[in-house]
Amino acid sequence: MKRAFDLFFVVCVGFWLLVPIGLIALLVRWTSPGPALYWSDRVGRNNRIFKMPKFRSMRLDTPAVATHLLSEPDQYLTPVGPFLRKTSLDELPQLWSIFRGDMSLVGPRPALFNQQDLIQLRTEVGVERLVPGLTGWAQINGRDELPIPDKVCLDAEYLRRQSFGFDLKIIFLTVWRVLRRDGVNH
Repeated sequence: MKRAFDLFFVVCVGFWLLVPIGLIALLVRWTSPGPALYWSDRVGRNNRIFKMPKFRSMRLDTPAVATHLLSEPDQYLTPVGPFLRKTSLDELPQLWSIFRGDMSLVGPRPALFNQQDLIQLRTEVGVERLVPGLTGWAQINGRDELPIPDKVCLDAEYLRRQSFGFDLKIIFLTVWRVLRRDGVNH
């Protein structure tokens, strides 16, 4: 049922977002050199690596590490990067990953391929069995501000509590938090 809901959502919402997605892609291309999309290697279900697209909010010379590990992340942002991140519009291309089945609407956020501490802790508690999500329980309970052990605890709680109703609650709370811009660093 979860996969069917994901596909239904992506097809319905994706249709209505085609024009905004196209406009954002043009905006990214016009304001900085390079492609509109950034494809990052992410860790999916069973620790399998997949390519996840995002609208590029950082310059091409940005190191491939989590933003919080950069000494001065603001220096790497493109002119529209802060806006894309604060509004979470940089995440829209991940609808493609949901369509492909690499991601779900709700699940733990996919780790970067080089976040070994996060990957190891998730594997120890069985979270790696879940399909990663566009949003998740940890996302709405702190997002970028959470230390890794706290994220993993919330991911493990999601593993135990997962249900269609819980997913709907997380989706609703995600929309609420995005509109309020809670927990967004950049």
